[in-house]
Amino acid sequence: MTSAPLAARLSIPSGPLFFPVTAYGPDGAVDLDVYREHVRRGVEAGAAAVFACCGTGEFHALTPEEFEACVGAAVEAADGRVPVVAGAGYGTALAVRFARLAETAGADGLLAMPPYLVVAGQEGLLRHYRELATSTSLPVIVYQRDNAVFTPETVVELARSEGIIGFKDGLGDLDLVQRIVSAVRSEVPGEFLYFNGLPTAELTGLAYRGVGITLYSSAVFCFAPEVALAFHKALNTGDDEVVNRLLDGFYRPFVDLRAQGRGYAVSLVKAGVRLRGLDVGEVRPPLHEPAADHVKRLAELIERGYALIEEGA
Repeated sequence: MTSAPLAARLSIPSGPLFFPVTAYGPDGAVDLDVYREHVRRGVEAGAAAVFACCGTGEFHALTPEEFEACVGAAVEAADGRVPVVAGAGYGTALAVRFARLAETAGADGLLAMPPYLVVAGQEGLLRHYRELATSTSLPVIVYQRDNAVFTPETVVELARSEGIIGFKDGLGDLDLVQRIVSAVRSEVPGEFLYFNGLPTAELTGLAYRGVGITLYSSAVFCFAPEVALAFHKALNTGDDEVVNRLLDGFYRPFVDLRAQGRGYAVSLVKAGVRLRGLDVGEVRPPLHEPAADHVKRLAELIERGYALIEEGA
């Protein structure tokens, strides 16, 4: 266990960043016992951090009370071994409320997701994230995706803001990412963290590594942690033979399967967790469950992934 600041604990990528799914029981209510077990297994498997109640964890579907309970359960299950970062989102007032609930629940930091519905200008986005960062003592990572897309100049201002420690990219515009990294490096002294936040981030791991970004979220870690760990080790040691074998044989087919349905970035992952023996329930609407033949293909892909890492053992 360590009490080091979040930025220091995340700066060395000791393993993938774990984004657990949120477990629901047969009645549709949050199942905290199963959720704790899911988080505990991920931590013991080698996750570098737990990002609770974020995109994969269906933040959008949780009430504030459920959110606080889940973040508290994640903190309990992690038991100080790795940091726990909680999601926060919607409009500024609600984002602040979720941030304060996360702080009360014992989280180590926040992943600030895009504001709800509106497409705001740079000035409004900057104000939104600064107000969120000053609302609690928790350090904030800003998530770029969908309706929250930033210019390099705005990210420079974010990096200068008290309490904002990092930037997660879920857009995938590498030209923009490179300009952001360069601008912050040139104008803001000190370390600022960057994360590859694309769905199935491993697929773009080589490209982001070229920009100097080695931290990434791994949804695959939820249901195939050994495969995710093998890829992470290969990517960070420059073993591109293993990287490419896993990309060609597992990750690219998985992304192709994920593209077969809207919301599969969450529901297919949840199906994968169930396939591996932990009943985390189904997704909540408006997401839907993957088709039966897609789940069958996922089971085959998981077997293929484990066979590929055995080949390199």
